[in-house]
Amino acid sequence: MHQTVERELELRLILSPERRIPVPALLSYHSDDPYAVHIAFHINSDHPVHWTFSRDLLVEGVFRPSGHGDVRVWPTKVDGRSLVLMGLSSPDGDALLEAPAAQVSAWLERTLRLVPPGAEGEQLGIDDALDQLLAR
Repeated sequence: MHQTVERELELRLILSPERRIPVPALLSYHSDDPYAVHIAFHINSDHPVHWTFSRDLLVEGVFRPSGHGDVRVWPTKVDGRSLVLMGLSSPDGDALLEAPAAQVSAWLERTLRLVPPGAEGEQLGIDDALDQLLAR
């Protein structure tokens, strides 16, 4: 049985060192897609903006700079608050977002309890499918 772990968060889009705007977001993790995390950003449009990237990248990014290219994640502190920064790049533009580290970490812990690191492959059922294929 596949399960989902979700968390609504208010991220902040960093426009300049002095200006940040709130961006409601939904973090999602699905046990049937065990290597990925999904974020839906609810901006002023008819449809949310969706990003999918590696759960490992986000886990590592809570502790140290992680990723390159389209998705980069790293920890920081601002005014004594622990934050996780996410740098996202696409052909449509770039965005720098900050998230409360405690909330992201708590959500990640729930995903890691659901599917522990190293157990992701078991969720995909590849071995069962291969056994069925070879049994024919």
